[in-house]
Amino acid sequence: MTSPSAPSAAPYVVIPAHNEREALPGVIHEVRTAQPGAEIVVVDDGSTDGTAGLARRHGADHVIVLPYNSGVGAALRAGLLYARRRGARAVVQCDADGQHPANAIAELVAGLGAADIVIGARFTPGTRYRARGPRALAMRLLAAIMSRLHRTKLTDATSGFRAFGPRAIAVLSRELPAQYLGDTIEALTIAKRARLAVRQVPVQMRERQGGQASSGPFQSALYLVRSGAIVCLSILRLVGARLARRHGRGRGAGWTGEEAAE
Repeated sequence: MTSPSAPSAAPYVVIPAHNEREALPGVIHEVRTAQPGAEIVVVDDGSTDGTAGLARRHGADHVIVLPYNSGVGAALRAGLLYARRRGARAVVQCDADGQHPANAIAELVAGLGAADIVIGARFTPGTRYRARGPRALAMRLLAAIMSRLHRTKLTDATSGFRAFGPRAIAVLSRELPAQYLGDTIEALTIAKRARLAVRQVPVQMRERQGGQASSGPFQSALYLVRSGAIVCLSILRLVGARLARRHGRGRGAGWTGEEAAE
């Protein structure tokens, strides 16, 4: 695996947004203040509250409008593809609800010198953000699975505050699934398959700054469990493919595979 190289150009900041008119203006202003040279891309994911027009009026550089609500994964994929076609060397995913502090963007991008994906982690020593109930249990389990898979300590595999380098942009703009958590958990599974390096940095997250979440705690927990099942199946496929390759090599150059059919 080749080592990632630190991007030199200003990042594209992709903000997926679905009915986020309350918090979005503040998010755009904060990103513009913290990262004056950044290209701000708002992806309106089928909003019905005028999010796209609001984004334009408040200074977004680019606004992509999806015709109907497709999910955060689809919105991020659209933003990654848009940025890739414009030669972006770094893309930062940032929520439209104000939870992600824009002053941490620079640290995430700086981490791309040693990784293809850098996660802004909520659950690290010194951070104050907490999750409770079944959602917290599912998040800890997924973090443990992803830590094992990527052979590095990951405490927040479901964080939607991330930086992507050129190799990750190329892969995820083609393969990212559309559904909820496709941009987080399943993105990390794809990253493993593509041999992308993943790291995390601690970030002090905030509570939502306006509007309402699209799913409640119980629904979020169900999504997390579902994602965990998908991850486990993906891991089994990865392991199976690796064992098949080893088995093939062990047969020697003269093995044609006919024995496997017997």
